[in-house]
Formats: sequence, structure tokens, C-alpha cells
Amino acid sequence: MQNQNEFLSRAEEFADQFLRYSKNYLPHVARLCLVSTFLEDGLRMWWQWHEQREYMDISWGCGYFLATVFVLVNLIGQLGGVFMVLFRKKVEVACGLLLFIVVLQTIAYQILWDMQFLFRNLALVGGLALVLAESKKEARSIFAGVPSLGENKPKTYLMLGGRILLVFMFLTLVRFEFSVMQIFQIVIGGLLMALVAVGYKTKLSAFLLVLWLTVFNVYVNAWWTIPSYKPMRDFLKYDFFQTLSVIGGLLMLISLGPGGVSMDEHKKQW
Repeated sequence: MQNQNEFLSRAEEFADQFLRYSKNYLPHVARLCLVSTFLEDGLRMWWQWHEQREYMDISWGCGYFLATVFVLVNLIGQLGGVFMVLFRKKVEVACGLLLFIVVLQTIAYQILWDMQFLFRNLALVGGLALVLAESKKEARSIFAGVPSLGENKPKTYLMLGGRILLVFMFLTLVRFEFSVMQIFQIVIGGLLMALVAVGYKTKLSAFLLVLWLTVFNVYVNAWWTIPSYKPMRDFLKYDFFQTLSVIGGLLMLISLGPGGVSMDEHKKQW
């Protein structure tokens, strides 16, 4: 038990050192990772303009005009939202715009009943909630020089919602196979995601998940190894950037902390 506590203490110390050394650029890296899936999809709308328009026309039978509008909305909405998030211009509007794109694609691509895609989109929404939380300033007292005793409730609840929604990413990685590696992944990954959800040792848990998901993403979703003419390349690229966005959400969580509604925060009051 003593060795276990010592190991956790050293791990937390390492995570704190990482945060101290990276605190100046970590939020920027987190935002870039988080919006990477929107950036990739927006550029794909430009590069595959005719293919995307034809796909929507065939899938929905909506005609040339509406299919063009759909592709144009996705292109402008995603690239515009990415620009606004990265340069911190009207972040609330940007997050609302990107959320609209997530909902629109969920309906348009008919993935509402595909649990794997739906859970990934929910995790993506969790990441957007954390970006929005970062843009919320701490509440100030009405008296100059006197600190506020109240909490910034919108930011607190956005942090809570973001933490919980990020958990859905793990559910898409679970494969019920009886192998040592898969069981290890389910147990350890599930434990870390549960700790993130309840906000206990949040920064350490999120840091370990970032390491795990990064290795998993590079190894499993290596789309660059697939020839460009194979459809599997696009599927793996989609999975890669979706996972990278969730990694961005976890990095944002490391940068911001778990928020007021968390076990870590309540431990300070004990």
C-alpha cells in the first residue's frame, strides 16, 4: 500500500512538472488538437467538393442546389469556427457554430443510430464544452480589490459536462475480445475514464489517457500507410482526427483542471 501511494505521488509530481513546463503553450496545443477534426473535414469539403456534393445528392435525393448548400455550409462553418477558436475570436459563437456542424453531420450522414460514431461525436461535444469553459472569465466582485466568493457557475457546469462527455470516446474503443491486451485496455482505460468523469486525480488521469490514446491513435489509425485509392484511408483518417480532438479535450482538462464540481475540488474543503 505504501509503495502504491509512493508511485501515485511520483506520478502526480511528474504530471505537475509537465504542466508547469508546458503551461504557456499547452492551451494552444490543446485547442489545435481539439479542432483538428473540423479542420481536416473542412479542407476535405474543399478537396472533394464534387464527391461530397454527389454523395449528398444520391443519399438524400435533395438535388444539386441543396447538396451544394450542405457542402458549402460545412466548409465555411468548420474552417470559420476553427479560425475563431485558434485565434480566440468570439469563442462562444465559434463553439455554437461547430456544435451545429456536429449535429448537422450526425443527421445528414445518418449516424444517429450508429453508436460508435454517435459516441465519438458526443466526446467531440465534450471537447467543445471545455473550449467554451476556457473562454469564460472568472467571476469578479462588484467591489474593487475584493475577491469574489461565488463560483463561475457556467464555467463549472461546462467543465463537468465536458469531462463526462469525453468518457464516450473510451466506449468506442472497447472490443469485447478475450485477450490479455484487450482486458488490460478495458480495465485500465475504464478506470482512468471513470476518474476523469468524477474529477478525482484528474490531471494525472487525463495525462495518462493522453499518452495511451496517442500511442493507440498512431498505431491503430495510421492512415498515412494506406494508399490514397483505398477507401480505408479515409475511414482511418476520420478516426485519427476524431481521436486527436478528444486528446485535445484531455489536454485542455490538464490545463484548466477539473472544475468546481469534482472530487479534487471537494478534497480541498475537507
